[in-house]
Amino acid sequence: MELSQISQAVQQDAVAVVFVNVLLQQLGLPVPAVPTLLLAGSVAATPGHLGQVLAAAIVASLIADWLWYRAGKFFGYRALAGLCKLSINPASCVSQTEARFIRWGVSSLVVAKFIPGFSTVAPPIAGALRMHLLGFLMAAGAGACLWAGLALAAGWLLKDAVQAAIGALDRHTGTALAVMLPLIGAWLGWKLWQKYRFRRSCTVPHITPDQLIEALRTEQRPLILDLRGATMIAETGAVPGATVAEHDRLDDAVGDWPRSQPIVTLCACPEDAGAIAAARHLLNDGYLSVRVLQGGYDAWLAATRTDPPPRQ
Repeated sequence: MELSQISQAVQQDAVAVVFVNVLLQQLGLPVPAVPTLLLAGSVAATPGHLGQVLAAAIVASLIADWLWYRAGKFFGYRALAGLCKLSINPASCVSQTEARFIRWGVSSLVVAKFIPGFSTVAPPIAGALRMHLLGFLMAAGAGACLWAGLALAAGWLLKDAVQAAIGALDRHTGTALAVMLPLIGAWLGWKLWQKYRFRRSCTVPHITPDQLIEALRTEQRPLILDLRGATMIAETGAVPGATVAEHDRLDDAVGDWPRSQPIVTLCACPEDAGAIAAARHLLNDGYLSVRVLQGGYDAWLAATRTDPPPRQ
């Protein structure tokens, strides 16, 4: 579909187009919504019409957020783990986002849509943490109003510039695609290269669950840092003897632990990404013996079912 046809469709029924576009985008599909909002703002005939489009965007956003909220409430950490596995960047972990969500509170939902990645994971985190539904909807609605309202207002105020840009792109679609496609390909290639480099550079020493169980029976017991999110820990329980830690507050979790004494980090991220990142941080800070639990929490759980760790 040409840009002129898209513009005509928005002019004919901006409310429906914006509603569908925002709903799909907020559900997680790679469909940009801000350009549509800018276009809808530029073709709005009256402030009343602009208000109707804004209402459609807010309702669509709230429907998507409510569905993600319900997924988080019913599936808990499994929904968050699924989002983590879908990430193209293995070094990113939902547990880090969850910790920030808990720290910032309900206000994080107001700004979530302005933070790439956070917009998708914030609603299921709120559901998994059993946030009150009314408070969630009010905060998510305020965030949607701010996000969509700014884009629509920008389109309304800059209507001539938006229409001129659309006309130029429509006249030079081939040139625009020739520029954009390589840029998109370069971005995707860079992300895949990051993933490949992460896998190749996982040189942090690892320890198996069986080795860790044996180490816990010695006098020089390691400090175990449990980097899973609060949702998963609440549902499955803490690892016996472990210290619950956040990526942004590792120093607080380690405390006055001697730098020469062993430390083990564990998480529930794909490829042990969160535990590796924490181990690297501690090694860079001068701790001499930091290892990552191979296979993370799932491997630990499987090992302790048959060989329980020593009592603390």
